[in-house]
Amino acid sequence: MAKYHVNDEAVRFAEELIHKRRYVLKSQWTEANPDAEAENAYLDKHGWDDYGRWFLGLTDGAAEETKGRYAFGFGDFSRLHRSALIACVYRAAEWNHKDVELAAHELLQKLDAATG
Repeated sequence: MAKYHVNDEAVRFAEELIHKRRYVLKSQWTEANPDAEAENAYLDKHGWDDYGRWFLGLTDGAAEETKGRYAFGFGDFSRLHRSALIACVYRAAEWNHKDVELAAHELLQKLDAATG
C-alpha cells in the first residue's frame, strides 16, 4: 500500500481558497471530481506546481512531475469542494493515513467555521 505525507503547500492553498470564498458547499464529489482529461488540460495550462497545490497528499517515493505523486484532491481546479474534503477524510481514515486525515479534517472545520 502506498504511503503519503501531507502536502503543506496544498494545505496553505486550501486555507487561501476558504479565505477568498472560493468553495462549493454542496456538490457530489463523484461528479465534480476532475477526470483525466480535465487534469491534463489543467496541467497543459498551469504546470506541475499549480497542479500539485490541489492535492493534500504526496505519495512517498513517487517521481516528481507525475500524477502518481499526488493524492487526495480537494477541488475542481477552480474551487475547493466541501464534499472533496469529506472524501479525503474518509479515504485517509479508511487506509490509516492519519496525517492526511487530520489535515483534511482541520480544513473541513475551518471551512465550516467560515461558512457557519
